[in-house]
Amino acid sequence: MGASAVEGAAVETVAGLIFTVKGVVHPPDRVVAYLRYVPDPRGARVRGRERYRRVYSVAEREEALSARGLSYRADDPALGVPVDAVPWEDVARVYDPRERLQRLRAIGPDGALAEDALALAELLRDAASVPSAALGLTGSLLFELHAPSSDIDLVVYGDGECRRVHAALTRLLDDPSSALARPRGEELAAIHAVHRMDTPLSAADFARLQGGKVNEGRFAGRPYFVRFVKLPAEVPERYGDPRFVPAGRALVEARVVDDRDAMFTPCRYSLGELRFLDGGHVDDLCEVVSFRGRFADQARTGQRVRAFGALERVVWREGRERTRLVVGGRPGDYLLGLEG
Repeated sequence: MGASAVEGAAVETVAGLIFTVKGVVHPPDRVVAYLRYVPDPRGARVRGRERYRRVYSVAEREEALSARGLSYRADDPALGVPVDAVPWEDVARVYDPRERLQRLRAIGPDGALAEDALALAELLRDAASVPSAALGLTGSLLFELHAPSSDIDLVVYGDGECRRVHAALTRLLDDPSSALARPRGEELAAIHAVHRMDTPLSAADFARLQGGKVNEGRFAGRPYFVRFVKLPAEVPERYGDPRFVPAGRALVEARVVDDRDAMFTPCRYSLGELRFLDGGHVDDLCEVVSFRGRFADQARTGQRVRAFGALERVVWREGRERTRLVVGGRPGDYLLGLEG
């Protein structure tokens, strides 16, 4: 991946800070990424002789960077919103999920988590008939800061490969003899408790939405999350074309007319029969997009949805313009597939 690291990868800076990469399109001299782990002698995660602490909220990230005299947040004129983007000159190492999985295959797992992660990756590879290089290990196992109780985080790269793995997961989850299962009971409640901190969905709505997903569940008694990511060559956007211009916030209700990119991170839902319930009103709003994996597979073609997020004008160099609604950029954003 090198300087084209995409969603699922991670970068470590010369100061030892570990950032997870977000999205597929990045500025030429920087990588959009969010701080996840910082060296801390009191940290709970250990790698070699170094202890690390995980940071969760935006406030924690900013505080950790500020304490080191750093700030990677800037207004990007092409992306249209403030983003955390690490200059490539500050990057000491890139963690490639595919290379990590290949290395694990070559040397063998060094613990129960790695063993389970490798087993799930091999199961999905065989069930979906995809090349080994299409899958990777992400999350804390990618940069070896995992704990024995950590989840399995996998990523699949490539449009066709993602669709085949997604279909294989559906078959496996519907098979009662499979080692995979959807989250239920206390496990489902625990996932909802994490999500509801910034996504206001009721427990009943959350359970209903999770029941239609395949990217999050349990394998061999351990929680897993699978992220589906297109390759840079498979997306129409390039940095700076189009430009994204903030246009306020809105609450809308609409019908999904195309869900073919609902599985991916970022995910995309084309909309029709649009109705504005609150906030700004535009005539050319055509889709909901989210860069958060939690909003993938949230609705199906033909289903009505309610969504709250940020309006953005999408302006192409050739003169085309349209508006999209971006969900997940702020606490309180949501995308809810409606019943009936």
